[in-house]
Amino acid sequence: MKIHPTAIVDKKAKLADNVEVGPYAIIGPDVEIASSSTIGGHVVIEGRTSIGENCRVFTGAVLGSPPQDLKYKGAKSFLKIGNNNTIREYTTMNPGTDEGGVTYIGDENLFMAYSHVAHDCKIGNSCIIANAGTLAGHVTLEDRVVIGGLTAIHQFVKVGRLAMIGGCSKVVQDVPPFSTCDGHPTRVYGLNLIGLRRSEISKESQAALNKSFKVLFYSGLALKNAAEKVKEEFGDSSEVRYLLDFIKDSKRGICRGKSGE
Repeated sequence: MKIHPTAIVDKKAKLADNVEVGPYAIIGPDVEIASSSTIGGHVVIEGRTSIGENCRVFTGAVLGSPPQDLKYKGAKSFLKIGNNNTIREYTTMNPGTDEGGVTYIGDENLFMAYSHVAHDCKIGNSCIIANAGTLAGHVTLEDRVVIGGLTAIHQFVKVGRLAMIGGCSKVVQDVPPFSTCDGHPTRVYGLNLIGLRRSEISKESQAALNKSFKVLFYSGLALKNAAEKVKEEFGDSSEVRYLLDFIKDSKRGICRGKSGE
């Protein structure tokens, strides 16, 4: 274990032997940090926060401080961070609000400088949140989501797998998987073709998704009717079925294309 002499690490904190802690960092008594993780200078980690293996936390990040939720009354809640995450300068992450509540961060995510993850969020794997991206409480990001810089996402919004949201966007409804979105409020502009190719989604499924998007988001049909049509015509594709299930389960409504308003 390599701890800078100016760092303050509570004796009750549980750090693996090869964790590194930089100058003036502060680590509280209920913190757990797994092997090969590096904590930068002036980082503050408090509350019931656990950090997985091989994570890098950069200067000034604050992890595990009480949620910015007026309902919070000191409940025993948690921030759980998985493996291989990169948390850049001055990022903030809060634990859950209610007793036993959890803010969960998966594996291999990149949180760029000044990004914020509020209470009770659920982040999947291999997501990217660019500089000053802001997630309100109870936001869910599925795997391989990309959030542009200065984008704000409303509480309880769900962003589907492989979605990409442009910078400076205002997200108030659920974002469909595989989509590229942008705007105030956010609207669907098309498929995330680069993400689909990198994920090795078959050309057949890409074609089915492309046709499905045209029906769902640009045909002018009511979403329910559009979904029924897509199911009949393209329901053999597992990606299309996943897209339809996402739409069916949406609680806040789905972002649509401009012609589908």
